[in-house]
Amino acid sequence: MEHVLDILKERGFLAQMTFPEELYEQLKEPTTFYVGFDPTADSLHIGHYIPIMAMAHMQRAGHRPIALMGGGTAMIGDPSGKTDMRKMMTVETIDDNVEHIRAQMSRFLDFSDGKAIIANNADWLRHLNFIEFMRDIGSMFSVNKMLTAECYKARMATENGLSFLEFTYMLMQSYDFLELFRRYGCRLEMGGNDQWSNMLGGADLVRRKENEKAFACTFQLLLTHDGRKMGKTEKGALWLDPNKTSPFDFYQYWRNVDDKDVEKCLGLLTFLPMDEVRRLGALEGSEINEAKKVLAFEVTRLVHGEEEARKAADAAAALFAGGMNGADVPSFEVTADILSEDARVTTLLVKSGLCKSQSEARNQLKAGAVFLGDEKITDFAAAVTADMIGPDGLMLKKGKKGFRRLVLA
Repeated sequence: MEHVLDILKERGFLAQMTFPEELYEQLKEPTTFYVGFDPTADSLHIGHYIPIMAMAHMQRAGHRPIALMGGGTAMIGDPSGKTDMRKMMTVETIDDNVEHIRAQMSRFLDFSDGKAIIANNADWLRHLNFIEFMRDIGSMFSVNKMLTAECYKARMATENGLSFLEFTYMLMQSYDFLELFRRYGCRLEMGGNDQWSNMLGGADLVRRKENEKAFACTFQLLLTHDGRKMGKTEKGALWLDPNKTSPFDFYQYWRNVDDKDVEKCLGLLTFLPMDEVRRLGALEGSEINEAKKVLAFEVTRLVHGEEEARKAADAAAALFAGGMNGADVPSFEVTADILSEDARVTTLLVKSGLCKSQSEARNQLKAGAVFLGDEKITDFAAAVTADMIGPDGLMLKKGKKGFRRLVLA
């Protein structure tokens, strides 16, 4: 069987790892590893999907994943990639988010018969004795070394600086690794490349406290070919929860990625064989659209299931061909209050999430990019009335990618 690190490397996952030769040998035998997910929202988003796919590849190769819910670390907040301190969440909000994410994880990993584990660091972090923890764990960390971490250096350069609360995050995440080693024999932490400093701390802590092998391995972040973060939509993050990002919108995002990003996305986000990934990625001109359709269908199928992927693909094809029924296009309910107060097209573009602001909506009308059904709308005062919305709804379009089916509430 091909070595899992070779698989991950070929598909474009790997960024950095500690002791590569030792890790390569370690993963020749079944190994327990973990990835952490801080519950900062009630759903995972596409940024989490890279480590989830890597976990699935690892599990298929015979290794045991631990999906660690950050019910404890979320009470502090990871400073990585942030210019200011995260908003404090209540324990109730954190616990509710954890339960939502637990349910989502079961779609991607096999948790039967102990093949994977879901743990929550709230079980050991929320009840720590501060003095005992600092004597036992804090004494193992050099402040000088910690301050060289990119996440800390970046925050210290900002106006508000770095709080002591956030400064302790590295200690907490490192302690997670030690606790998981002691409970489950976990020897490897995996995660996004922005977590490298935190992960080094954990692997080092296990080696020093337990005198045992421990490793860290990071994945590439999901970036476009020119270095921008992927997964941002007009409404914000690209969520894995269908109630936050509909399967149709999810499908459309991948259907419309840049030509230069198709091969990379196929390698990272699907299980298609790499020969097929390379074949599809090499298509040019109009043929690359076929590769994009495969990408969109495969990723939507893995996240939302075969039926939802098929519905999204059929709806997209019908809209492209001019068929405007689009029953599977995300709908927006036009209530009696909206009809009586403000049912202008510009307002509906904003309320339905197709535009971020009235200014953007007016600019789209000015550019001739807005349609109600087959009618182009250019009048800023144009409004929708109840009799315009039939039993099948009325299609509101913005450009080639934005669709909402207006329905009466």
